[in-house]
Amino acid sequence: FTVIRSPFIDKDSREQFEIRTHKRLVDILDPSSKTVDALMRLSLPAGVDIEIKM
Repeated sequence: FTVIRSPFIDKDSREQFEIRTHKRLVDILDPSSKTVDALMRLSLPAGVDIEIKM
């Protein structure tokens, strides 16, 4: 997406940004309750989400 750099009249000065989304899928076959508990307690940085389906 593109935004105008200057808050005033200079419309020719623009800045461009892009949004990137990265996804990873980890399939754990026959997980134990200890494995599921460890995954649910993970401390993740801001902007990183995890979804656990059973």
